Amino acid sequence: MRPILAKAGRVARHSVARRARLFVILICIAIAAGHTWQSLSARLAQVENTRIYSGNIAKALARHAYDVFQATHGSLINISDRIYETGVDPAHTRGMSPLLRQLSKEMPQLDGLYIYDAAGNRMASSSTPRPADANNADRAYFIYHRDHEDGEPHISASLVSRSTGSWIIPMSRRLNHPDGSFAGVLLATLRVDHFNALYQTVDIGKNSSILLVLRPGTVLTRQPFEAGYIGRDITADASIRQLLGGPASGHAEILSPLDDTYRYLSYQSVQAFPLVVTVTIARDEALADWRQQTIVYGAAVSLLLLIIAMFGWRLIGQIELRLAAEDRALQAMGELRQANKQLELLAHQDGLTTLANRRHLDMVLDAEFRRATRSGAALSLVMIDVDFFKQYNDLYGHQAGDECLRRIALVLKERQRRPGDLAARYGGEEMVMLLPETDAEGAMVVAEKIRAGIQALDLGHRGNPVGVVTVSAGVCALDLLEGASRSVEELLGRADAALYEAKRGGRNQVRMAQAGMPAPAPVSAD
Repeated sequence: MRPILAKAGRVARHSVARRARLFVILICIAIAAGHTWQSLSARLAQVENTRIYSGNIAKALARHAYDVFQATHGSLINISDRIYETGVDPAHTRGMSPLLRQLSKEMPQLDGLYIYDAAGNRMASSSTPRPADANNADRAYFIYHRDHEDGEPHISASLVSRSTGSWIIPMSRRLNHPDGSFAGVLLATLRVDHFNALYQTVDIGKNSSILLVLRPGTVLTRQPFEAGYIGRDITADASIRQLLGGPASGHAEILSPLDDTYRYLSYQSVQAFPLVVTVTIARDEALADWRQQTIVYGAAVSLLLLIIAMFGWRLIGQIELRLAAEDRALQAMGELRQANKQLELLAHQDGLTTLANRRHLDMVLDAEFRRATRSGAALSLVMIDVDFFKQYNDLYGHQAGDECLRRIALVLKERQRRPGDLAARYGGEEMVMLLPETDAEGAMVVAEKIRAGIQALDLGHRGNPVGVVTVSAGVCALDLLEGASRSVEELLGRADAALYEAKRGGRNQVRMAQAGMPAPAPVSAD
C-alpha cells in the first residue's frame, strides 16, 4: 500500500512541478508580450506626435508663403495698373525704374523688379543694369507669357539671377498692348534666402528638412540648402506624386527621392498659389529617444525575465521541501501585499498632476459630507476650470498642455494648508479643492488666492484675451444647500453651476453659488 501511495505522491509532485514550470514560462511570455506591446504603443505615440508637430509647422510655413507671394502679387498688380495708365510703349516703361527701386526696398522678400518688352529686352528695373541680363527672352517665364494669353501671375522654377547672382523664385505677369497682343513681361524675383532664413529658425532636427515645392513637384528651395536639390522633381517618386495630388494637406512615411532616407512627411498647400510646403523628419531621428528607451527597458525586462526564470526553476527544485515552499509562499505573499499597497496608493493619485484622482475625491467627499452633516460643521468645495484650454492645446500642443496642468496643480497643492484640505483633479482641465471646516466666505478667499496664484504663473496664452493662462472658479458651501437637497451631488452641481456663471461673467473670476437658486445651463468651458 505504501509503495502505491508513494508513487501517487511522486506523480502528484511531478504534476505540480510541471505546472509550476508551465506557469513560469507563461509569466515570462506575458511579461515579454507586455513589454513588446508597451514599446509598440510608445512608438505609435511618438510617430503621431511627430506627425502633429511637423503638420503644425507645415501649416505655419504655408501661411508665411501665402503672405509673401500674395504681397508680391499685389505689387505686380499695382505696377501693371500704372503701366497701363501711362502706356506700355518703351518711352513710358523706361522711366519706371525709380518706382521699381522704391517698391523693392519696401518688400524685403524681393531680389528685384523688372519690366521687359515683347522682345525680352529690359526696359526698367530696380537694380543697376548689367549686360548679362539685358535680354531675358530665353527665360522660361518669358516664354510662358509669350505663348499664353492669360493675365494671371505665374511662378517659375528657382534660378540664379543674372542681375544679382542670387538664387531667386520668379513671379511674373504678362503685359499686353491695347489690342491684346503680347507687349512684354513684368517680373518680380523673390529671394530664396528669405525663405531659408525663416526655415533655419525651425527646430526639426539635424537630419530633417523643409521644402517649398512648385506644383506638381519642382523643388523651389530646401532647408538645409543644397543647390543640387533646387529644380528637382520629387514627383518622380510615385508615392509622393500620389500624395501631393490628393487633399490640400496630409502626411505619410516615405523613402525620400532626394537622399534615400526614410522620413515622416507632412505637407500643406499654399492657398491660392500652386505651391506646397513639406516638412520631413528623418525616421531615425524622430524615433531616437524611443529607440534608446526601448533598449534600456528591453535590457531591464530581459534581466527581470532571467531573474524570474532562475527563481522559478530554483523554486521548482525545492518544491518538494515543504518548509522551503511555505517560506517562499510567505515571502511572495508579503511582496504581493506591498505591491497591492503601492497599487492602492497609485489608484488614488492622478498620474499627470499627482493630485488626488476622482476616485479618491469621491471617497473623501462622501466621508466629509456625512461627518459635516452629523456634526453641523462647515464644508466648502471649490470647482476650478482652465480658461480657453482647448485653444491652449491647439496653439502649443498637448505636451505643453500637460505641463500647464502640472503647474496649476502645484498652485492647488500650496493651498492645502490643513490636513483635511484636499486638492484633486476632477477630470480634463477641471480641478477641485475640498475645504472641511471652512464656510463659504473662507472658501471664496481660498478660491481667489488660487485664481490669482495661477494668473501669477504668467504662462503665455495667445488664445486668452488676458494673454496668460487663467482659471474660473465656482464655490459652494454646505450651508448654502437647502435641507431637502443636501447631497454630495447637489454640492458638486452647485459649485459647477457657479463655475459656469464665472465663465459667463467673462472668465478669470470666482463666483459663489446662490442659496436656493437652480443650476443654470452650462456654457462652453473653453
